Amino acid sequence: MSQPSIQSLEAEALELLKRLIAVPSFSKEEDRTAELIIGYLESKGVVANRLQNNVWAKNKYFDAARPSLLLNSHHDTVKPNKAYTLDPFSPLEREGKLYGLGSNDAGGCLVSLITTFLYFYEQQGLAYNLVLAATAEEEISGHNGIELLLSSLPPIQWAIVGEPTKGDLAVAEKGLLVLDCVSHGKAGHAAREEGENAIYKALKDIEWFRDYRAPRVSDLLGPVKMSVTVIDTDNKAHNVVPSQCHFVVDVRVNECYTFEELLTTIREAVSCEVTPRSLRMRSSGIALDHPIVQSGVRLGRPCYGSPTTSDKALMPFPALKTGPGDSARSHTADEYIYIAEIGQGIRGYIDLLNPVILSL
Repeated sequence: MSQPSIQSLEAEALELLKRLIAVPSFSKEEDRTAELIIGYLESKGVVANRLQNNVWAKNKYFDAARPSLLLNSHHDTVKPNKAYTLDPFSPLEREGKLYGLGSNDAGGCLVSLITTFLYFYEQQGLAYNLVLAATAEEEISGHNGIELLLSSLPPIQWAIVGEPTKGDLAVAEKGLLVLDCVSHGKAGHAAREEGENAIYKALKDIEWFRDYRAPRVSDLLGPVKMSVTVIDTDNKAHNVVPSQCHFVVDVRVNECYTFEELLTTIREAVSCEVTPRSLRMRSSGIALDHPIVQSGVRLGRPCYGSPTTSDKALMPFPALKTGPGDSARSHTADEYIYIAEIGQGIRGYIDLLNPVILSL
């Protein structure tokens, strides 16, 4: 396979994205898009590997004596929300946009990285090996996505993670701490002065989560942010004072705090039980003087700290998050990506990598 032109690859990337949109790929149900990606890579002469619903490949002239970098994005999606007016699985081109579930998060990034991998696939004498990984379960921070795949990959020195950032450089990322909280009261009849209402006890703690401001603020990531996002009781009847109230807190943590330190502060301040779902999705960053960051800076791309979490949090090596699309469109009804952004993403990744991987 001779090195393809960028223009031909852009057209093929758009068609690949349309095919991916047309196949439902909710988290833990990505088997069909995994098959599609493998088939596409094999049609290009690439030897593709699969571990559960994760697909990965190495460049043709992989040299174990050289360091390797990872090109990663995910092919799972969230489920479409009820506000959709278009068929989420029917790719639609309209007014320069491509509509469809996963088009922006993170289909545009994924096909751009696949295309970038193909662009360099047959080049010899690269300073780095290229490893491509299209992974599963990113949207639910699952254990069978990049976390599972890493042990099957060659040793990775650093990575590019494809997420919609408008091409800007997300050099840092907030950690995600999801807390299940339970306030306890005492059941009673709502018509009499009986029991102890667990909802009222929970409200005091919810107010604390709303108002608390952690004093240490990051230059890149800003303050810790806590949001109560779910609240419920076990009650099925209107006339029973609830004995328990459950609520969920979404905590976005900057690099100034460890999860353990923040948990200690929270537990000392509230009366409810507080149980973290996971301690895996910690804040992460890449040094501003890293060669791939400096390559982006020379291209005029701004650096910033991202409030959203990605598989970058699960990587035990430096990773830069960047890609076409806009995170503000992610998980929205009638999700779309501008068609021009796909070409811009491909050229952007190639321009970013060229001075780094060709610098032997």
